[in-house]
Amino acid sequence: MASQRYVLETATGKAIDETACEQGGELLRRLDKRLILARGRPLTFVLFLIFCLFSSLPLALSQTQQPTAEKNAPSQSTAGGHAFSSQASEYVGSDTCKGCHEALYNGVEKTPHWKTTLDSHSGASHQGCEGCHGPGSEHVAGGGDKTKIFMFEKASTDEINARCLTCHAEAHPNFKRSPHGKAKVSCTECHSVHAFASETNLLKVSQPQLCYSCHTDVKPAFAQPFHHKVDEGLMTCSDCHDSHGTFQGKMLKTTADQNAICTKCHTETAGPFVFEHPVIKAEGCTACHSPHGSPNARMLNVSNINTLCLQCHSQINLKAFPNAVSEQGGPVHNQAAQYVACTNCHSQIHGSNATFNFFR
Repeated sequence: MASQRYVLETATGKAIDETACEQGGELLRRLDKRLILARGRPLTFVLFLIFCLFSSLPLALSQTQQPTAEKNAPSQSTAGGHAFSSQASEYVGSDTCKGCHEALYNGVEKTPHWKTTLDSHSGASHQGCEGCHGPGSEHVAGGGDKTKIFMFEKASTDEINARCLTCHAEAHPNFKRSPHGKAKVSCTECHSVHAFASETNLLKVSQPQLCYSCHTDVKPAFAQPFHHKVDEGLMTCSDCHDSHGTFQGKMLKTTADQNAICTKCHTETAGPFVFEHPVIKAEGCTACHSPHGSPNARMLNVSNINTLCLQCHSQINLKAFPNAVSEQGGPVHNQAAQYVACTNCHSQIHGSNATFNFFR
């Protein structure tokens, strides 16, 4: 940076050498004249002029250093490993992309992503096609060189997920710690911005077929005689599960009471009841029921209701559950001889507002 040297002469006749930048030079020239005119004037006036000079120099220097710092600032790297700069001059806009990729552009217009083209607040790095694929100026200048743009087809799972979570991290904060995230399942294995089969969540394939493509062990359960109506289209996997991760096992949707996943449909069992069945609060609905499907009525885990009840209400659990069994250590009736299912008498098995033994 060019600089000039000046000699300031004070009222006392003492010379002061000063070196200033070009922006400060004009201030020094003006002060030089005022100091000469100020001979014979009070010393306080001269000191005031010197104070004004040194108060203005930092501002002038900061204005010259700021453009230099911006020029020398390193470009930002994207999750895909491509060193794209964040400067807006490298973004060409979605209309330029449409010139070559009109079919893809028209497809995006039908999705929620299209609204990003109107997002002037977040800047060019979050708008339209380049919000996902990065700046396109080098791609355009290279005649469509695919190495100059972020391509999801050639990116790794971590790169793809990191790029999607740039915008969707707030909606899916647990994805990286979820079973899908730990298994290195990428967003594009389930979702497609350009070629989606289901407009809901831009899924590549509609539920439940999309889930069945990996969870083959679960699919047979929905063919059982008693099952939730998933294959019939009355329910979806995402009604109960959050594929992006939760704090619960099996990626169950998180609620204050995990049974709310069941009771949002099975409202008659929701309660609260005066007399609660402790197992519901302790272990949940799955202590007795198979949620996907079962060969047993009411999707019970075992075919015989009495056998299911005796898993807890038996002599071996007398110490652990003193109020759950009789003094004899189990049901007082000889069930094998003549008595039928426990629920014939204990009809309100999920809870009762009338009797402690769930008779009504």
